[in-house]
Amino acid sequence: MSFGIAFIIVAALFGLFVFTNSFKIVGQAEVMVIERLGRFHRLARSGFNILIPFIERPKSIDVRFLEADVGGQKRIASRTTSRIDLREQVLNFPSQPVITKDNVTIDIDAVLYYRVADPQKATYSIQNLPYALETLTRTTLRNIVGDIELDQTLASRDMINKRMRDVIEEAAVSWGVDVTRVELQAIEPPRDIQQSMELQMRAERERRAAVTNAEAGKRAAILEAEGQREAQVRKAEGEKEAAILRAQGMAEARLALAQAEAEAIRRVAESLPDGQAAMYLLGLKYFEALPKLSEGKGSTIFLPSEATGVLGAVGAVRELLSRTGANAGGTESTTTRRGSGPVSASTASYPSTRATLAVRSTDAQVPLSTDNPNEH
Repeated sequence: MSFGIAFIIVAALFGLFVFTNSFKIVGQAEVMVIERLGRFHRLARSGFNILIPFIERPKSIDVRFLEADVGGQKRIASRTTSRIDLREQVLNFPSQPVITKDNVTIDIDAVLYYRVADPQKATYSIQNLPYALETLTRTTLRNIVGDIELDQTLASRDMINKRMRDVIEEAAVSWGVDVTRVELQAIEPPRDIQQSMELQMRAERERRAAVTNAEAGKRAAILEAEGQREAQVRKAEGEKEAAILRAQGMAEARLALAQAEAEAIRRVAESLPDGQAAMYLLGLKYFEALPKLSEGKGSTIFLPSEATGVLGAVGAVRELLSRTGANAGGTESTTTRRGSGPVSASTASYPSTRATLAVRSTDAQVPLSTDNPNEH
């Protein structure tokens, strides 16, 4: 009785074992590599799959992933699974020290994005795919950074990412893996290098500020000089226009004065007998010049003989004045000349001086008395 029960139990357990190993349900974006008698047979894709017990079995592969422990520290965990994830996966590993071309040790944290394109190659072409990708990434990163200097490393992340992706993808193609992206998460130089870089950056900023200030001062000086030049040009143009206007005004004034004098001369000529206008004007000029002639230190002034003709026109002046009834405001004077009779004329007013005028002729010299009555 007990033997039968034990047999039934064993048979049930065997059946359960066969059932669980014969029927497999594969999820979406997952595959299973099925081996038959130790050789690759097929791929069990998404859905319900039946395996032959003891003849077919799924192939197990190693996977690595990043997990956090209770304290929050991240660490890489490894496990074995028979299901291959076809989605894009992230391979993140701790930062590693790398020496640059100028012998500076820096810590670089890189991350790799990849996708299994051929599950058969990923299973049979490489023993541990995640570890192989991590090791290849580390060595490639050291080779690339070792050929460039620190400044170029910090400024050429895109170039480093592209070169790493090209090198890793070339090797990963034979593993059935498609490398989509390679990124550098962080580049940490040593503390002393960071301080030197900060000082250099501060000095560079101060230099740029000084250059900017100098450029601003230069621009301001140029603008000020241009403003002064423009002001001087405008001022010169204004003075030029003012001078032109003044010259035009003086020309018009002189023209008007000349026209007025011409009109006056015409009227004088109409009032005098024929041929007396010129003598009249010449006499006025002589009388206007007498005060200036008497301002000198000498007491005797010699006039040319032609002055007698001018003095002879004085009578015409008196006749003109008597006609118009105008008072010349002067005093009468008598001019004598040897060989001729007295000529009465109206003398022009001039400063209180005493001078002797003499008319020099070819045969005699007649002094002209110009005594001022105020001196007697």
